[in-house]
Amino acid sequence: MKARIGRAAALVAAVLMVASAAACSGGGSKQSGPNNGGAPGTAQGGASGTNPGGPTGAPAGALNAAAENAQPGAPNWNKGIDSGEDHGIEGYADQIAVTSGQSFKLYVNTTAPQFTATAYRIGYYGGTQARQVWKSDATQGKAQPKFTVEAQVNTVSTTWQPSLTVATDNWPEGSYLIRLDAVGGKVKGPRFVPITVKSTSTAGKVVLLNGVTTWQAYNSYGGFDLYSGGPKNDYGHRARIVSFDRPYDTTGADRFQTYEQSSIVFAEKLAASHNLQLAYATDLDLHENPGMFQGARAIISLGHDEYYSTQMRQTLTQARGAGTNLAFLGANAIFRHIRFQDSPLGKDRIQVDYKDAAEDPMHVTNPEESTQDWRNPPDPRPENVLTGVYYECNPANANMVVYDPTSWLLAGTDAHAGESFKGLVGVEYDRVVADSTTPHPIEALTHSPITCQGKASYADSAYYTVPSGAGVFASGTMRWNCALVSGGCTDKMDAAAHTFAQQVTANMLLAFAAGPAGQAHPAVDNMAKLKPAPSRGGVAP
Repeated sequence: MKARIGRAAALVAAVLMVASAAACSGGGSKQSGPNNGGAPGTAQGGASGTNPGGPTGAPAGALNAAAENAQPGAPNWNKGIDSGEDHGIEGYADQIAVTSGQSFKLYVNTTAPQFTATAYRIGYYGGTQARQVWKSDATQGKAQPKFTVEAQVNTVSTTWQPSLTVATDNWPEGSYLIRLDAVGGKVKGPRFVPITVKSTSTAGKVVLLNGVTTWQAYNSYGGFDLYSGGPKNDYGHRARIVSFDRPYDTTGADRFQTYEQSSIVFAEKLAASHNLQLAYATDLDLHENPGMFQGARAIISLGHDEYYSTQMRQTLTQARGAGTNLAFLGANAIFRHIRFQDSPLGKDRIQVDYKDAAEDPMHVTNPEESTQDWRNPPDPRPENVLTGVYYECNPANANMVVYDPTSWLLAGTDAHAGESFKGLVGVEYDRVVADSTTPHPIEALTHSPITCQGKASYADSAYYTVPSGAGVFASGTMRWNCALVSGGCTDKMDAAAHTFAQQVTANMLLAFAAGPAGQAHPAVDNMAKLKPAPSRGGVAP
């Protein structure tokens, strides 16, 4: 066993050069069942740490992964980040994503007389995982008005004044965290504001997708999210509608760091060493800008990606039909049906999810847009139609057990049938089901015994292909992301589990980046042997 692990580890190191990096830096997140406009000053993106830009002739901000990740990282970029309970400093942006060169406004509330904002791009950077691309001058701080709560639907929002306008000139595409540091005053620690610098084109590229709709669903800033709220913090008093016009709770970037950061770090390291072309977008772009995904080689859902509108699903379905590969590196994807409304700050900044058709007025006027879970009436469309796997239960913890070691996805792992990898399944999981909504041909790669809420079942990772040639991979576990950086989730996993997940992910990304994976790697259906059980429901809290 030790010899096998050693060979696999050596192979991953040789292919990926994945050095031991910092652990998943998120923590404390809930697990699901979870200058203008009066601003004091303007900061320009060409300040300290300006990026040299992409290749000659490339669009502004175009990503050259090798050149970008060869630049020095910032070892202390996340030092001292606070949970935000004292509200000493906190903020949000008026844009969820921008293109390089497009400005956005920061809305900051602080008890400090001044603050600075520093933009860090998340990547590999020799294992530091972030690079500073810009920093503001000291900017006047101010106490902003308290949030408001809309009766009945319990929507928390703010009506703050902008504090800073940030120009993103020459910022390379990617996922960014803006660090807010108090200057003076008695503030416990800095906080983050996430923003994505999205690609202008994804043609020929592997798209890394930030799941902002799920971040917002779990955002309890102001005392309400889509799961609980009110004096008793219970489900009955949850928000039915949530707004992006407010800061994120805890560190300001908890869901991103817990469920997506390690996948991005891994992908950028692989891209730098293999000349893969990466692109960045948010899941909201699936709703607003479906055309931007035309010609993409693959779209990668990085982690917890639970909340989808009709258009978001349609965009993925159309991309798959055009030969774009899909991957779901988490579990419980595409589970909740949402729709959007506009806020005072812009389009689609209000996210609606009643989680109960009877409560949603839309179930009478337009049942197809009612916001219950996707698998439930009045118009059931389970997630496995797209993901291949079906969400079942949480919380759970299990070893991942190999089912089909002959799959190309497991090449280089030296794994054998029945071999298990410690703690790689949890805290939510999916499985292949016998329902008619399961696509075929589909092959289970792993088939892991698991017990959740007193019921014995299995968790599956799977791969299927469609006539366009597109391949679809689903890890079937929420822990896949933190397995992709050595040291992540060390309380659950060991080195062998990390090595296994990293090798499978490398195989997948390299094949998906080459074009429709089903042409070279058609799925070999093994359901007759697996004999999966029908779904038994599975309602997340």
